[in-house]
Amino acid sequence: MRRAGGRGIQPLVSVVTPVYNGARNLAECIESVLGQTYANWEYVIVDNRSTDRSLAIMQEYAAKDGRIRIHANERHLPIMQNWNHALRRIAPESAYVKVVHADDRIFPGCIAEMVGIAERHPGVGIVGSYRLDDTQVNCNGLSCPGPVVPGREVCSDTLRERLYVFGSPTTLLIRAPLVRERERFYNEDNLHADTEVCFDILQRHDFGYVREVLSYTRRGKEAMTCFARRCNTYLPSSLYLLKKYGPVYLPHEEWTRRFEEKMRGYYRFLGKSLLGGRDRRFWQYHRKALGDMGCELSLARLAYYAALELGETLSSPGKSAAKLVKKVRNQAAGGRK
Repeated sequence: MRRAGGRGIQPLVSVVTPVYNGARNLAECIESVLGQTYANWEYVIVDNRSTDRSLAIMQEYAAKDGRIRIHANERHLPIMQNWNHALRRIAPESAYVKVVHADDRIFPGCIAEMVGIAERHPGVGIVGSYRLDDTQVNCNGLSCPGPVVPGREVCSDTLRERLYVFGSPTTLLIRAPLVRERERFYNEDNLHADTEVCFDILQRHDFGYVREVLSYTRRGKEAMTCFARRCNTYLPSSLYLLKKYGPVYLPHEEWTRRFEEKMRGYYRFLGKSLLGGRDRRFWQYHRKALGDMGCELSLARLAYYAALELGETLSSPGKSAAKLVKKVRNQAAGGRK
């Protein structure tokens, strides 16, 4: 391991970048890792069968710096599966993991500041910071003045929608043993598994926090982001997290009340979407999202909220709902095939 003048031995940090057709921004991403003030890192870059110049770009950098390790997948993997595949390639001696997505970048002091917090506070499992999210600074809002917050407090405030500090994987540093102890670090059935795993880890660990902008998230037009926006995957994801972790972090009465409120909001969104004529993939996604929560898509409830969206009077919603049931079945039935 390398030394940083007077500070002793630096723990090894595994920086991980999963890549699929990321050539446009990949060099900038890699340069941001090379530009870190922290010296003791390895950089694992996994190419998921890209069809652009991604692999060539990473190979060019690997030829210049021995800390960069390249892995080219034999076959293309689904997004979340590839994230897990990349994390399995970290060095066995690394103490921390820092994911940096290929469209993103980290600022020069990022790793040093985050590792510093974690090293001074052994109870910290995850470290976050402010981030530049396209043109906006976010992942702020923690009122606690210190660098460490109880994990359960962060999660309960997040479920109450008072706070959001998790950002994306690029925003966080995670202790490597917490990554290794899970066969699949990310839930491969959840597009927002990066947030889900934070709720899981912080049941038993504290959250470290640096009040500086240490990373940049690019809001591009990649397939995952486009699908998330088109289908509003964030809404059922927040409902899923509330269903799964509400009993852990919230009093029972508050949890059940908030869950029903969120479910009403979800059906209001679906009712509006019904009138907008969404495609089969949209309905397949939301039918599955409800199924993952142990719920079924209620056609009657969907029709009711569609009727409300049309501005029908509440005195006779049944008639309006009946007219919509056939349309609901036609559009939502795609999820059954």
